[in-house]
Amino acid sequence: MPDNGPMIIVTGANGFIGSAMIWQLNENGFNDIIATDTVDLDQRNLLSKRKYTHFYNAAELWSYLATPEAQKKVTWIIHMGACSATTEKNWDFLYSNNFQYSQRLFEWCSQYQKNLIYASSAATYGAGENGFDDTTDPEKLKPLNLYGDSKVIMDRWALKQKATPPHWYGLKFFNVYGPNEYEKGSMASVAFKSFNHLKTHASLGLFKSYVSQYKDGEQVRDFVYVKDVVRWMFELMNKKPENGIYNMGYGETRTWLNMASALFKALNKPQQIDWLEMPDDIKNQYQYYTLANMTKWKTAGLSNPEWPLEKAIDDYVKNYLTQEDSWL
Repeated sequence: MPDNGPMIIVTGANGFIGSAMIWQLNENGFNDIIATDTVDLDQRNLLSKRKYTHFYNAAELWSYLATPEAQKKVTWIIHMGACSATTEKNWDFLYSNNFQYSQRLFEWCSQYQKNLIYASSAATYGAGENGFDDTTDPEKLKPLNLYGDSKVIMDRWALKQKATPPHWYGLKFFNVYGPNEYEKGSMASVAFKSFNHLKTHASLGLFKSYVSQYKDGEQVRDFVYVKDVVRWMFELMNKKPENGIYNMGYGETRTWLNMASALFKALNKPQQIDWLEMPDDIKNQYQYYTLANMTKWKTAGLSNPEWPLEKAIDDYVKNYLTQEDSWL
């Protein structure tokens, strides 16, 4: 697409999935992008290799959205900006950042008939007692933490709106990992943290299981590579399926041991595991099983994932984590 084509706004652009999405857009010829984040580029810059038109602090975005240019040229808002800390205890902060900001963008897109993708989360499913099905009424879901609560109230609100963007999608991300997650701190993937640990240690620590049906290390997750996630978001922009909530997962369960084994193999190291006690603040909200039901996605004619765990870990380690220029 030429630079004078449709303008796209990406929030959370200086974060993990947001910066990866700008990579995906650039790869497909989209460069007329407004990037915005609460973290300014002088604090960190995940966009040094990317093409975009302008960067705004998140608080400045509203002034831009009030301009005739934005109201005319913008075609999509890709809203990845949020507080992603599942351990955050400040409800007012979460409510403002994860619900009210998203709500306001939804309303702007509805008013000016722009399209919207926003980040929900698999954390909305809680312990999974109602499954991990994106057709489940969000009113029935019971998240295990305040972060999940802040995400599920957006899904509940969005589904009740009569005035909506022409095309809108709330995406429930499962265990996303891959390049550009380097600044996520404690919220970075186990793959990233484990790689850094194994640079200086022979063994890797994994949490013990405290539930009888799962052996140590056999707790399961739906791991999904960020390259699949951003490709899928671009696919949504082009195919425009039915509006609503969609899962963003691989659609397959893998264990923490599977993840560890893939890392050891990619690093050409013998596998050694140390079993760790789980901290008390995690035990009560720990998920032993997640699996994205991708039936709705596939029924809409959307594509299968392209990055199984072993292939993705090999790519992540060899083409990014072990390279000096590790950014997308």
